[in-house]
Amino acid sequence: MTEFVALIVMSPRLDRPRKRSSSDELCRGPGYPRTGIRMMSLYLADFSNDKVYFTLLGIRALRRSSSQKSVHCPNKERTLSELKGNNGILVIDKVTVTRNGTGNFTSITEAIAFAPNNSMPEDGLFVIYAREGYYEEYIVVPKNKRNILLIGDGINKTVITGNHSVIDGWTTFNSSTFAVSGDRFIAVDITFRNTAGPTKHQAVAVRNNADLSTFYRCSFEGYQDTLYVHSLRQFYKECDIYGTVDFIFGNAAAVFQSCNIYSRKPLVNQKNAVTAQGRTDPNQNTGISIHNCTIEAAPDLAMDLNFTSTYLGRPWKEYSRTVYMQSYIGSVIDPVGWLEWNGTFGLDTLYYGEFKNYGPGANTSMRVHWPGYSLMNATQALNFTVYNFTMGYTWLPNTDIPFYAGLLN
Repeated sequence: MTEFVALIVMSPRLDRPRKRSSSDELCRGPGYPRTGIRMMSLYLADFSNDKVYFTLLGIRALRRSSSQKSVHCPNKERTLSELKGNNGILVIDKVTVTRNGTGNFTSITEAIAFAPNNSMPEDGLFVIYAREGYYEEYIVVPKNKRNILLIGDGINKTVITGNHSVIDGWTTFNSSTFAVSGDRFIAVDITFRNTAGPTKHQAVAVRNNADLSTFYRCSFEGYQDTLYVHSLRQFYKECDIYGTVDFIFGNAAAVFQSCNIYSRKPLVNQKNAVTAQGRTDPNQNTGISIHNCTIEAAPDLAMDLNFTSTYLGRPWKEYSRTVYMQSYIGSVIDPVGWLEWNGTFGLDTLYYGEFKNYGPGANTSMRVHWPGYSLMNATQALNFTVYNFTMGYTWLPNTDIPFYAGLLN
């Protein structure tokens, strides 16, 4: 007899409006919550035959929207049920974390320690459900803890928070509130915070050096160096990222789709840079690809846009590579677009590209005239899609996270 157990996670997003273009509905099947719709994540588990299969039914919207075609995604956005039939995601085990002691553990760190070591993809995911609450802990998912799915109750409901910073004696690398190295890590409906504040300078909320890692409907909140996309292949979908100086930085091959990127108010005389990509060799297949996202000022900066200048990025390393594609760029971005790191360093070796962005900050008539900056054509832009840049079509279907592989029509 088959036993089914349902884990229901409500993820209200009514307090967090998301500005989207009409193109955001492209290549999107039933897996996208429209603005103002309460989302329900239902994880249905089949415990028959000593194996557990979870179906992320929550990646189904309560209202279907029309889908149009996109490059490499001919019909609609891909979801697990479409690519894998109705078998769902194989799960090796599941635990619950609660602050009040009613779950299996009271800390996420304990749950990660309980996860199996060196599991293989065919073993299945280890599911950690962190119920609503504030988890004041510094979490490390080591390399031997692979295939973990961390699920929360939603942004601003399940919150992992810390305040380590460089000023207080931590290195940037070790200042992270949450650090993950285990391959195929997935996080859904979690807020990650570093509350050190702008006066503490580098203070990382999340450091990610996990290959084939995915963050879906998560929030990353900090100031300088909020999200350290350290290395390897990474995917971020429908996430919110807040920060000031270099707040998305590192040398991963990272793709951001349908994310909200918010520039906050920095210290006096500081300039904001959304990205600081760290490619050190022209042969490295790394970079930051921001696709169909929204770049705007956070509320504190929006009240005083003249307080500072905000730029799309600056070259942390000599071969820095970052592209913005089919994204809304708000008036918070300076008309020149990009910022030097130190004089002419990297300006002729970096690769910064823009493709079919829109919004008041997307006008390129006053952009920098650096040898490494270009307005990309469609052929060039295709190199930075999920399909080509991270080969995401080979591993994202296994996560049940919606994605589109190519450009939007």
